[in-house]
Amino acid sequence: MKILLDTANAAYIKKINDLFPIDGVTTNPSILAKNGKPFMEVLQEIRSIIGPDRTLHAQVISQTAEEILVEADYLISKLGANTFIKIPVIPEGYKAMRLLHEKGVKVTATAVFTAQQALMAARAGANYVAPYVNRIDNISGDGVQVVADIAHIFESFGFATEVLAASFKNVDQVQKCCLVKAHAVTVSEDVFDSLTKHPLTDWSVNKFVEDWEAVYGKGTKVSNA
Repeated sequence: MKILLDTANAAYIKKINDLFPIDGVTTNPSILAKNGKPFMEVLQEIRSIIGPDRTLHAQVISQTAEEILVEADYLISKLGANTFIKIPVIPEGYKAMRLLHEKGVKVTATAVFTAQQALMAARAGANYVAPYVNRIDNISGDGVQVVADIAHIFESFGFATEVLAASFKNVDQVQKCCLVKAHAVTVSEDVFDSLTKHPLTDWSVNKFVEDWEAVYGKGTKVSNA
């Protein structure tokens, strides 16, 4: 299971990258626009933080295959070969996925709401498909079930394409996607923080320190007790 951050907050990415074994970062036009800075400046800063080996997913804005290819070439020239071009699953998008796949460019199919959209993207050569779990739930669907269906189809027919589940509101959705064999998840800052914390963990650590200092003295450590 791969865990990626879905954010363009460079300071947050730097902090988390220092603490945890994350696999990469995903962005989209809305996230970059909220940042308020020149988008390429932000993307290049993210690349400098995570290094060349972790994946960076950057999305195109064009809606014709020819223009998508131009944007893809530009993004890769600025961000390096380990950049996944995010392309929405629209008709021209599928064409662009196929053409980029033929060129050896890495592709993430995004804005996926059905298993059949994911299947067509896999057939077009996408490396990842990104189903929007919580957004599916918000339209009275079952986002986790869509992830499960995609994973089952890919496994049944031997597709190398991986499921990168996206759009989460809470940790429970992430947990359920793990259980239905999603290959990866990308999560927002608040959801990622919730993945790594529990109040009883904090209580336990404080209790350990309290009991230790009662015997060995306040401020003492294992190395100087």
